[in-house]
Amino acid sequence: MDFMEFFQAFLLVLGVVLKLASGYFLAVSLFALRRARPFPDAYPETRFAVVIAARNEETVIANLVKSLLAQHYPRGLFDVIVVPNNCTDGTENAARLAGARIMRCENPVRRKGDVLNEVFAKLMKYSYDAFVVFDADNIAEPNSLAEMNRAFAAGAEVCKGRIMAKNPYTSATSGCYTLHFEMSHLFLNRARAACGLSAKINGTGFAVSRKALERLGGWNTQTITEDAEFTAQLAHAGIRATYVPRAITYDEQPTSPAVSVTQRLRWCGGIVSVAKLTVPPALAKRPTALLFDSIMTVTTPYFQAAGAIPAAYSLFAALAGGAPTFAAFAAQLALAYAALAVFAAATAAIAGYSVPKMLRGIAAYPLFLASWVPIQVYSVFRQTSEWRQIRHSSVENLSVKALR
Repeated sequence: MDFMEFFQAFLLVLGVVLKLASGYFLAVSLFALRRARPFPDAYPETRFAVVIAARNEETVIANLVKSLLAQHYPRGLFDVIVVPNNCTDGTENAARLAGARIMRCENPVRRKGDVLNEVFAKLMKYSYDAFVVFDADNIAEPNSLAEMNRAFAAGAEVCKGRIMAKNPYTSATSGCYTLHFEMSHLFLNRARAACGLSAKINGTGFAVSRKALERLGGWNTQTITEDAEFTAQLAHAGIRATYVPRAITYDEQPTSPAVSVTQRLRWCGGIVSVAKLTVPPALAKRPTALLFDSIMTVTTPYFQAAGAIPAAYSLFAALAGGAPTFAAFAAQLALAYAALAVFAAATAAIAGYSVPKMLRGIAAYPLFLASWVPIQVYSVFRQTSEWRQIRHSSVENLSVKALR
C-alpha cells in the first residue's frame, strides 16, 4: 500500500468516525422538538447566596447588583455577594454602593475557579440552600431566582438558566454570539433536558445546591474553563444539571472579531484541558448516559479539528482538478453558506429577534462557524492557560422587551 492508498483509507475511517459523532449530536438535538414543560409553582423556600467574581468591572457591576436586588423573590431569602479580585479600579466601591455585600479572597487568584473554590468553602458554613453564580457584566431577569426555586423544589440539584445577549444588534460579531447562544438554548440545553441528559453549564447563570456541593467535596476546578470542568465533574458524580429556560441571564457579547478569537481560544483551550483531565477517569468508570455525553462534549474540539483534514483535502483536490472541479466545489460552499444563513435567520425569528436588525450577524454566522475550525486546531496543540480580561460597557437591558 503506497502513501496515497493509506491516506485514502485513513480519510475513509476518519469520515466514518466524524459521521458517527455528528450523528450522535444530531440525534440529541432532535429532542429540541419536544415541548418543554414549566416547573410547577413552588412556595419560595430556597435561601440563595448569589456570588459574583469581579475583576476590574467598575462600569457594569452596579447594573447586575441592582437587577438582582430587584428580583421577584423574598428579599430575606437571598444575599448578593461580590468578590473583587486583582482589581485596580473601583469595582468594590461600585458594588457596595449598589447594595452588594463584599467578600474578599485571602488566597492568590489566577482564575475564576479559584474564587469559587474559596468563597464556596466559606459560604458552606452558613445556612444557604443553594449558590448562584453570575458574571459581572450580566443582567438577571426579575424572575430568575423564583424560577431556580421552582426547579429546586421539583428535585433539581444543579440548575442552569438560559443565556441571552445584552447587545444582539451592536455588530456582526455580537449578532453571531446571539445566534450561537440561541442555538445552544434550542439544540443543546433544551434538547438535553427533553431526553434526560445534563445541561451544559456555560459560564454564568447557574445554581448549585448545598447537597450537590457536599457530594462533590466543594468546588474544585483546576482549568480556566471552570464551567466545562464542573459540568464534567457532575457527570462523574451522576448529578444531572437541570435546564431552567425561564431563568434568563443577559450576557454582554464581544463586538469585534479580535476579541471573539481571544475569548474562543480561551474556551477551546480550556475544554481541551478538561478533556485531558476528565476523559481517562471517565473511561475507567461504569458507562452511563451522562458520562458518555460528557465525553462526547469535551472531546468536541478534537472532532472539529479532525474535520479540518478532509476539508483541506477536498480544497486541494478541487484546486488540482482544474476550473470545472473548483467551480463545483465553490458552488457547494455557496450552497452550504446560504443554507446556514437561512437557518440562522429562522433561529433569530423563532427566538423573537428582529431579523432586519440581525442581518449583519446572520450574514456573518456561516463564517463564524467556519472560524471555529482553525481555533480548535490551534487549541488541540496549544492550550491557552492565561486569563485575559474582556472589557465591558455599561449596556443595561432589564427585560426581553428591552432587547427586541
